[in-house]
Amino acid sequence: MLTKRIIPCLDIKDGRTVKGTNFVNLRDAGDPVELGAIYAEQGADELVFLDITATVDNRKTLIDLVRNVARNVNIPFTVGGGISSVQDVSALLNAGADKVSINSSAVRRPELIDELALQFGSQCIIVAIDTRHIDSPSGGWGAVHTHGGRKPTELKTIEWAKEVENRGAGEILLTSMDTDGTKAGFANELTATISGNASIPIIASGGAGTMEHFYDVFTTGKADAGLAASIFHFKEIDIIDLKTYLKDRGISMRL
Repeated sequence: MLTKRIIPCLDIKDGRTVKGTNFVNLRDAGDPVELGAIYAEQGADELVFLDITATVDNRKTLIDLVRNVARNVNIPFTVGGGISSVQDVSALLNAGADKVSINSSAVRRPELIDELALQFGSQCIIVAIDTRHIDSPSGGWGAVHTHGGRKPTELKTIEWAKEVENRGAGEILLTSMDTDGTKAGFANELTATISGNASIPIIASGGAGTMEHFYDVFTTGKADAGLAASIFHFKEIDIIDLKTYLKDRGISMRL
């Protein structure tokens, strides 16, 4: 059995970690570099840093923040927000990031995924998919949202997930906007559907509130990694306690 991963996510706005519910009502959660270092010490497998207003503000991800994180953590970390070119990715990787996450720019120009995978290798290219459930005559999940969840698109989630894999994405960061910040559990049905149709890892995001939610997303949801924010930021769940709980229930974990 492949080892599952626990990944704290740090949403960055104006240089601070923030967290909201359903992508709104943001509140301060601390210094991202300090939090990242703490999570690395606590046993997190990876970290994700998302500059959540970079695309909306039409600016690049904070390079200085990436350098500071790289100096203070010893586990892989992903950076996303405002990335739209080969040059952007090159700058972030040179500053110390291990992977990059793209969303809006990939939707706007899907060929970017091919270009980045060819230039840097699929292993460091994550495509983030922010999705909200909609009722339609054809059923299914959609639509994919961009610009930090602010703009709905015509893209259907499952079809888009297949396309990004075919174009060379190494992983998918799947966030359910409906469950984000609710602490009511991950969107396991959606996660399982995409995981079942993909040959690349799926990182599930949105809705973690209890240790059992992680167990459910790894079993029912068939996710490869579970990502969460507020439960770690506000010390509701300790990472090592979570990983011990999961390992005791038969989930392969790195302790």
